[in-house]
Amino acid sequence: MDLRIFTEPQQGASYDTLLAVAKATEDLGFDAFFRSDHYLRMGSGDGLPGPTDAWITLAGLARETKRIRLGTLMTAATFRLPGVLAIQVAQVDAMSGGRVELGLGAGWFEEEHTAYGIPFPKEKFARLEEQLAIVTGLWETKTGDTFDFHGTYYDLTDSPALPKPAQEKIPVLIGGHGATRTPRLAARHADEFNIPFASIEDSERQFARVRAAAEEAGRGADSLTYSNALVVCVGKDDQEVARRAAAIGREPDELRANGLAGTPAEVVDKIGRYAGIGSERLYLQILDLSDLDHLELISAQVQSQLS
Repeated sequence: MDLRIFTEPQQGASYDTLLAVAKATEDLGFDAFFRSDHYLRMGSGDGLPGPTDAWITLAGLARETKRIRLGTLMTAATFRLPGVLAIQVAQVDAMSGGRVELGLGAGWFEEEHTAYGIPFPKEKFARLEEQLAIVTGLWETKTGDTFDFHGTYYDLTDSPALPKPAQEKIPVLIGGHGATRTPRLAARHADEFNIPFASIEDSERQFARVRAAAEEAGRGADSLTYSNALVVCVGKDDQEVARRAAAIGREPDELRANGLAGTPAEVVDKIGRYAGIGSERLYLQILDLSDLDHLELISAQVQSQLS
């Protein structure tokens, strides 16, 4: 089971804070540092000092880390034109020496679009389908050839399809709870399918849908990696769990029910149950980015038991 650190900087984090978390992620042996792609906080709090851009952040981290994978859960297709996104991600991949992964979703948070003047189209899923075809098509085009795409929403003619990523293939993540279109889209384009904040039972059902869609599309179901994203709150005892839960405005019992919370033994047990339904990778949503001791505890007493 791979453990990856997943941050939500729109809730309030500077680049320096994210750098500290990313370096801790690397030093403590976690597999990757991922971040959300949002421009407006959600829920309570002031969100200070304000949003950071996902791909600008990852470009900086690409030069300041050496081992960990870097990526998004999920870049919003509404934020960037697909040709521009393909260039950005390929460039950051080169800057990192080939450590980038692209999670791409349709976009859903209308308020952040309104706040920053970003169009929020009604036909978001259909646009996502075209974006995935374009981004992956540009990367896959051989150097010296050109790429064309003529869709409903995007039109590319004689694109040189440059630059190329450092990796032969940048892993593409697709995720969500949709029962029909999402599994089919993952079967066509994804290297990894991620389901966020879902129970073991719901995850098992969704993984089964994706596996069936992959087989229907003519690829092996096991050719995808299956993963979960879950909020994490670990303490050496109940008192420390309660303190960490309070720091993020949550209740311990609720976190135990809906995330990975409790003592290391409790969390290892629940991770085992996710592994039992086919989850191979967990994105640990860290909401208190100032608490690096939390990462140390997870590394020492949870991750060490999964090796």
